[in-house]
Amino acid sequence: MIIPRDAIIAIEKVRDYLLKPLEVDDKSGFLALAGYSREDYWELIRDNREQLLPAEGEYQGNRGYGNIFAACGILVGPNTIRLAVSTVWILNLSGEIRFVTLQPDRERYYNGIRTF
Repeated sequence: MIIPRDAIIAIEKVRDYLLKPLEVDDKSGFLALAGYSREDYWELIRDNREQLLPAEGEYQGNRGYGNIFAACGILVGPNTIRLAVSTVWILNLSGEIRFVTLQPDRERYYNGIRTF
């Protein structure tokens, strides 16, 4: 399935989850490597749309709320550091495609293909 450029990316998901330091499952440190910060959360939203979308999403299953898809790509941050990332999206029961999360692309990372 193609994840379109106009898929829904909630500000709160980016600002209050991805870019907020957390004790468990913290992603803010990874994203900070490329210059992303909570104060400038909009940069991550913009770069996700402009650099990663549209993207071919690979079906991951259905978790009861809708079909889950994953798409991988390279995200170039504000400081020009490149991150290999995997994004997760849901096609929910209402037919909306929504952003779920972003994480390091572990396959590229462990195979030495990472670019950061």
